[in-house]
Amino acid sequence: MTQIIEWLNQHNINAVKTIGTVAIILLASIVIPRLSRSLKQWLIYLQSRLNLSDKTNFTINRIIIAVLWTLTVFIVLDVWGVGLGGVWAILVGVITIIGVGFIATWAMTSNLTASFFLVLWRPFHVGQTVEIFPENLKGRVVDRNLMFTTLIEDSGSVLQIPNSLFFQKIFRVSSRPEKID
Repeated sequence: MTQIIEWLNQHNINAVKTIGTVAIILLASIVIPRLSRSLKQWLIYLQSRLNLSDKTNFTINRIIIAVLWTLTVFIVLDVWGVGLGGVWAILVGVITIIGVGFIATWAMTSNLTASFFLVLWRPFHVGQTVEIFPENLKGRVVDRNLMFTTLIEDSGSVLQIPNSLFFQKIFRVSSRPEKID
């Protein structure tokens, strides 16, 4: 045992923290599976009363076990002096970046897909007048790209309409294309 402690000290590893970490992990390895078995039995008991499916019971059990292991990791990090505030800040930052990325990707993908279907089905052509309801957006189509359809209103204002809007709203098209100025 003395050799192990000397080796830990040579490598700047605190023996007390290491022993505490091992103890926490061993304790969690014993307690969490027992809690899992008890939880399964309790969920089976509740299954008939609450009309829960086996899949629901399995999901509930998995979530609770994951939370317990996550708490174990946080306790070990706390033993080693890693501030939980910093961990939470990093987790929230990463989740926020991922969420913004998914929203931006979804918006771009929906517009690109809508552009493909607009080219395929050709519900309107350049030069036709398009009116979108209930927003009362109306103008002559002057351009269409992968993201937007460009309309010019009678007043001369330019509208950039996301292509996906044509699949979310009702729109009316004039009967024949007008000549573009």
